[in-house]
Amino acid sequence: MKVFAGNSNRLLAEAICNYLNLPLGKATVRRFADQEIFVEIQENVRGEDVFVVQSTSFPTNDHLMELLIMIDAMRRSSARRITAVIPYFGYARQDRKPGPRTPISAKLVANLITEAGADRVLTLDLHAGQIQGFFDIPTDNLYAVPILSRDVKENYDLKNVMVVSPDVGGVVRARALAKRLDCQLAIVDKRRERAGESEVMNVIGDVTGKDCLLIDDIVDSGGTLCNAAEALLNKGATSVTAYITHGVLSGGAVARVTSSKLKELVITDSIQPTTAVQSAHNIRVISTSTLIGEAINRTSQEESVSSLFD
Repeated sequence: MKVFAGNSNRLLAEAICNYLNLPLGKATVRRFADQEIFVEIQENVRGEDVFVVQSTSFPTNDHLMELLIMIDAMRRSSARRITAVIPYFGYARQDRKPGPRTPISAKLVANLITEAGADRVLTLDLHAGQIQGFFDIPTDNLYAVPILSRDVKENYDLKNVMVVSPDVGGVVRARALAKRLDCQLAIVDKRRERAGESEVMNVIGDVTGKDCLLIDDIVDSGGTLCNAAEALLNKGATSVTAYITHGVLSGGAVARVTSSKLKELVITDSIQPTTAVQSAHNIRVISTSTLIGEAINRTSQEESVSSLFD
């Protein structure tokens, strides 16, 4: 087994290798003057079980292209099996046609990864579970809930905690965390007037005197979370903390979160944190290296991955 990484999240790849007690594979991923990507694998991978760790985060297209070229390089170097480890799967929000003459880009990206030569895909908290079906190769979708629930147990009195879904679409995810914590569930009903903006309409459930935990898979602009936090506090919540798997945090999202009423935003390192994220007083990053590392180990050993979440 060998683990390689592109440029999107080398810190996570190194942490995964530390868990596996393996050195990170030697590979050069660089650009020519015109930004064309060049990859060179600098060690023998013939007959090896190879894992390529690469989140397709900002700049999404560059990191996606790095992943595709690395997979192709591994295939042409006679690797026995190639697993694309994609902690954050970009384009996942384009999983259906929202209107006429629009693409299903998540399916296109799945096709690209398959055609490049990947034999398996390992990812974390897909925005939509059905994306697993877009791949014609085995795909394991890991869940961050065990990591998030452990952090909650270490930092909160569970008797006073209420898990909150920031929208109706995230109820299944919120219910999974609430079940693990054995606590109550509330829902924020919102109406999105236009892309990138949201208006909170109502809170379903009594949050009075509760420490509310907003749970979601992606935080991008941060508008939904900040509006939801304000609505919950207005309804009598004691505090509001957000637990989000993928901290996209584009544009002015970090500034929006730091100036909001959120007690804390907890994200994972599926996307490498920027300097702004690391310096924010109310944003904290927790590691997924143990979860992903164990999933890689079990995949290599042909053991069950789903049992990680039993």
